[in-house]
Amino acid sequence: MFYLALSILFSSLIFVIFKLFSVHKVHTLYAIIINYMVAFAVGLFFYKGRIALNNVPQKPWFWGTLVLGCLFIVVFNLMAATAQRVGVSVASVATKMSLVVPVVFGVLIYKEHLSPLQVAGILLALAAVYFASVKGKSVTLGKASLWLPVLVFLGSGIIDTSLKYVQETHIEADEFPLFSATVFGAAASVGLLLLVSKSFREPLKFKVKDILSGIALGIPNYFSIYYLLHALKHPSLSSAAVFTINNVAIVMFSTLLGIVLFKEHISPKNWGGIALAIISIILVALF
Repeated sequence: MFYLALSILFSSLIFVIFKLFSVHKVHTLYAIIINYMVAFAVGLFFYKGRIALNNVPQKPWFWGTLVLGCLFIVVFNLMAATAQRVGVSVASVATKMSLVVPVVFGVLIYKEHLSPLQVAGILLALAAVYFASVKGKSVTLGKASLWLPVLVFLGSGIIDTSLKYVQETHIEADEFPLFSATVFGAAASVGLLLLVSKSFREPLKFKVKDILSGIALGIPNYFSIYYLLHALKHPSLSSAAVFTINNVAIVMFSTLLGIVLFKEHISPKNWGGIALAIISIILVALF
């Protein structure tokens, strides 16, 4: 539970930093790419083994990291498009409700057992994510925009499921830093290719705040994945429990941080979502 708590903490800090991006008018794409480069460097720094770059492609998890790196960039851009065209609340709900994908994967593929109370907790978790995330009036989705949250839901779920699969089948705990570094390195490489293609259409204008923001984001981003991998390795928690607690607790904790740090208004519906989140975590973790 300690590793899971650390993953939740660092993931919640990511949402705080994203909030500061909008406050200080940070160029999000630049900061995101720098963040991946920083996370890559942090992973190499914490890896205790000898790093031979020519041996990394021989690792059994290498091709999985390339896929994950591409997914990180693609899903991030889909999240941004969803937030801009449909609404931030819809993007948040689609991202966190994706916990259904790895939960179903764990039950069907790894034959993980869920008690009736845990199933009830997961269902409450979905309701908690919705009520804690939705702000203001309800959003009506048109046919043209419906595919965006659907793709965010599937993409986020595939990322979590892929992390579980690679961790379960291909990677030892002492290689978590190198694995995480390689994932972020792949994401940074894809991001740099996007920047190069963008530079042909318009000049790139990096600012100091974009670089500093990317550094501030990269460190917690690395540790959110690193500690999640350790939590998935823990024998007393199923992956279904880990992903449910992780996603719901992030929504709950980031909502509370929004109240404390940014004086955000929380509706009775949001408070109801937080209460449901607490109940769902208790059911999934203890039963």
